[in-house]
Amino acid sequence: MLNPLREMDFQSARRLARFQVGRRDGQNDDQSVACRFLPPRGSAAMNAKRGGAPRSRTIQSVSVAARFLDILAKAEGPMMLGELARRAETGAPTAHRYMQSLVAEGLVVQDSDSGRYDLGPAALSIGIGALRRIDAVEIAAHHMKALASSIAASCGVAIWTERGPTIVRWYRSATFTLSTVALGDVLPLDNTACGLVFQAHLPAEITGAARKLQPAAFRGTPPSQATLETVREVRGIELSEHLFTSLTGKAAAVFNAQNEVACVMTTVSLLASAEAERHGELLFAAARDASREAGGS
Repeated sequence: MLNPLREMDFQSARRLARFQVGRRDGQNDDQSVACRFLPPRGSAAMNAKRGGAPRSRTIQSVSVAARFLDILAKAEGPMMLGELARRAETGAPTAHRYMQSLVAEGLVVQDSDSGRYDLGPAALSIGIGALRRIDAVEIAAHHMKALASSIAASCGVAIWTERGPTIVRWYRSATFTLSTVALGDVLPLDNTACGLVFQAHLPAEITGAARKLQPAAFRGTPPSQATLETVREVRGIELSEHLFTSLTGKAAAVFNAQNEVACVMTTVSLLASAEAERHGELLFAAARDASREAGGS
């Protein structure tokens, strides 16, 4: 019997499938052959066989388009094509093709006079839709829950109410049981790290009205403008052994898309544990991440 593959155009067969022809055990050359179909080039199975890592399954054109949109979103204003290409590390022809496609979809607009590109109405609609779904408190709570599981501290989230900072999320650590704060507590405005962070970012008339509603025992000395300026600059504060010996309270602001303080993330722990585990550094990093996820800076 003739080998059927010899009667086929080899190039046509190759287009249909890549194969290896192997002789079956005990068969002669003129007997039927067994075809073992191989996975396509670049597939995970082929890469694994060759000892390489599987290729990414992302769509490259979508990734490049997203890169251009991100550049426009972070720019101070409309951009020329050449600058877009430079920042995206592509050639001008490539940038032009992507821009025209994005213009056609309404994600980008081009000024007819200057030729500059900017984000379009479709991009604005997507952004507004995303903002509606963002909950800064839930984002902050996710970070604080994770932090409480990794350090010896109680971790929480506070929002502003007419009576002052109020704890709306509170997570206790398995290795730290002593805590002076509980869910639903209203915190002193002048004697807590949370209170000072809110005062640094809210109008004085708002914080002043809350101070009048707090019990006399809560009231302390209002912070100086220099203190509030420092809190604004570093976006948080630490108060160690301020109300209780050996305890430290830390707080960091979380900002929304309008760069307003949306909530405050806070920790309470033993001073020794906080220094050994770098609680302040971890808290401030978590607050920066939460702000970015909430649309703030």
